[in-house]
Amino acid sequence: MGPPGSGKSSIGKALGRELGTNFVDTDSLIVEEQGQSIPEIFATVGEPGFRAIERTIVLNALRSDIGVIALGGGSILDKDVQTELSKGAVPVVYLRVGVSNALMRIGTKGDRPLLSNDPKSQWIKLVKDREPIYRELATIEIETDNKKAHEVARELIALLEMNHA
Repeated sequence: MGPPGSGKSSIGKALGRELGTNFVDTDSLIVEEQGQSIPEIFATVGEPGFRAIERTIVLNALRSDIGVIALGGGSILDKDVQTELSKGAVPVVYLRVGVSNALMRIGTKGDRPLLSNDPKSQWIKLVKDREPIYRELATIEIETDNKKAHEVARELIALLEMNHA
């Protein structure tokens, strides 16, 4: 889990490869199930409608035996998702990233509805609002600034092994 641009999808894929397990991105599952892009879903049903869809998808993923799951950045705002993550059944990783690295990764594609007007200011506010939740839920925190996905994945594996030793 982490804010937009933290590397959830790319690091999740790399971690899945390194661990030899499956990987799923809940945002991709939403797009696949709904047959619309996330901006289209936001435009059609608004943020509350999107969050309801996201909640169901995320809870189903967390209750499955998928392996590595990249959570949509805002999914942790849902109380039921927080409860599921707090059960301690699996490690919960908070991918930290600085604003400049995040904005460089996000680019200007316009596919992030919550960052469409003033990406830098909106990103900073989003992180300020969500960071306490990320920190509370995380069993591991890792910095992703200026690192390649496979580097972070290998660091995570080392941290996971230390936590389970």
